[in-house]
Amino acid sequence: MPAYKLTYLNARGGAELIRLLFAADEIPYEDVRVDRDKWLELKPKTPMGQVPILEVDGHVICQSMTVVRFIAREAGLLGKTLLDQARADMLLEGGIDVGKLFEEMVMEKDASKKVEKKKEFGEKTLPPFLALYEGFAGDNGYFVGDSLTYFDIAFFNMMDFITAEFPSALDGYCNLTKVIRNVKSVPGIAKWLKERPVTDH
Repeated sequence: MPAYKLTYLNARGGAELIRLLFAADEIPYEDVRVDRDKWLELKPKTPMGQVPILEVDGHVICQSMTVVRFIAREAGLLGKTLLDQARADMLLEGGIDVGKLFEEMVMEKDASKKVEKKKEFGEKTLPPFLALYEGFAGDNGYFVGDSLTYFDIAFFNMMDFITAEFPSALDGYCNLTKVIRNVKSVPGIAKWLKERPVTDH
């Protein structure tokens, strides 16, 4: 098996989905977390001045979604067929704008603007997104076919952040709740969620 080394900040952020994918298939890797000073020193040495970066037997890969798909392929979680893979990719890309709006809300420094953004997100952005994806999810708790794919885990990861701000967000969404339950029941993921470092975000 290749030697994997994942480098990111000491946060879940843009690396947590990668960590969850490693956990899902119980793939060993080195989880390197750098502080701000170390990151400023490391930044010019990275391919595109960004983290996460993944080293695979010394070869460096960057861009989070590229790394996500690379590990998903290694873990057999891309999807069983090309159409399954395309559906998982479609669903992932369909949630990117919502994820960006949520990130903007969380990172907002101005308290009054943050209240406004949270209201906007909670009332106008999140409900139609969840209603749409409730229809995409099967009543078996999977988005693609009858087994786990990387998008199930991606959705779980996204909602892990969102429900910290909107605890009742999934109330009434039966299929989406089943997706969350299925992901959390994967032994490697359950172990990771129990043991992962506690960080602010």
